[in-house]
Amino acid sequence: MKQSRWMSLLGLANRARKVISGEELVIKEVRNGKAKIVILSQDASDNTRKKISDKCRYYKVPLVSVDNRYSLGQAIGKEARVVVALADNGFAKKLSELLDESQWG
Repeated sequence: MKQSRWMSLLGLANRARKVISGEELVIKEVRNGKAKIVILSQDASDNTRKKISDKCRYYKVPLVSVDNRYSLGQAIGKEARVVVALADNGFAKKLSELLDESQWG
């Protein structure tokens, strides 16, 4: 149930055009300061994981992970996605809370 809550929220953010999808676009938005949170799938390649986590650490952008690329893609109505970012503080805060709940709940 909780997994579907974060997926629903991500879908809503996508419809509001607050989701950035794709490795290069996410990195660009992190550099520009527009990305408020980055979501990375746990099945991302080591190279992608390192590149994204280093950028997020350097620019102080929160990084959270989800189970796999298919659930991340499904949440925004697309094929499998390895990394997405949110460009809205409200969505980012709520998504962070929901993902924390799903990890510990």
